[in-house]
Amino acid sequence: MRTFFTNNWWKILAIVLMYYVLIYGFLVDVPRLAILNETIRNLFFHVAIWFAMFIMLIVSLVYSIKYLKHSSLHHDRIAGEFATAGIVFGLLGVATGSIWAKFTWGDWWVNDPKLNATTVALLIYLAYVVLRSSIEDSHQKGRISAVYNIFAFAAAVPLIFILPRLTDSLHPGNGGNPGFSAYDLDSNLRTVFYPAVIGWALLGVWFATLRVRIKNMSERIDDLHNY
Repeated sequence: MRTFFTNNWWKILAIVLMYYVLIYGFLVDVPRLAILNETIRNLFFHVAIWFAMFIMLIVSLVYSIKYLKHSSLHHDRIAGEFATAGIVFGLLGVATGSIWAKFTWGDWWVNDPKLNATTVALLIYLAYVVLRSSIEDSHQKGRISAVYNIFAFAAAVPLIFILPRLTDSLHPGNGGNPGFSAYDLDSNLRTVFYPAVIGWALLGVWFATLRVRIKNMSERIDDLHNY
């Protein structure tokens, strides 16, 4: 991973994609769907951010498993920072979803199974951050955090993707409602949505890897002081 992200091409790509999404996302012609109307542009933000969030959480899960196999503190830092990036995207997803809900459902927050389940999932991951900050021993923190991270991901998947589908939900693709693929997702939407997913994901990777580098530098400085 460190070798792959040595060059800066992907950072340039992230900036280009985000400018493209932020500008063209508001200029592109979109389908005039009932209720949604112009708010369907939030597809490029709310939905794309959720995709990026799960990419961050999957990377965090992978490195937690790697830590349990190799006990590398570097793997633990990557797992922790990608989980933090996932939480940030989760909060952004809730915020953009709340704006969307106000214009389509008439309120900033409604009693919807998907919203409630997502809130629970985010609270589980916020507890993961609190857990990491409460343990001082690095390897003990790594082991406990890795196990908890696996549990958190295993809980988040059914909470967000499975349980809402079993009950009535206002969200597309849940509770019997058709998903966005059943609507008129024309080529104009796709030309922005897919770059948005990639752009948000790269932005999350940038955020997480930068924090990992800061943590690594902080540890080296602490080692020099102790030496």
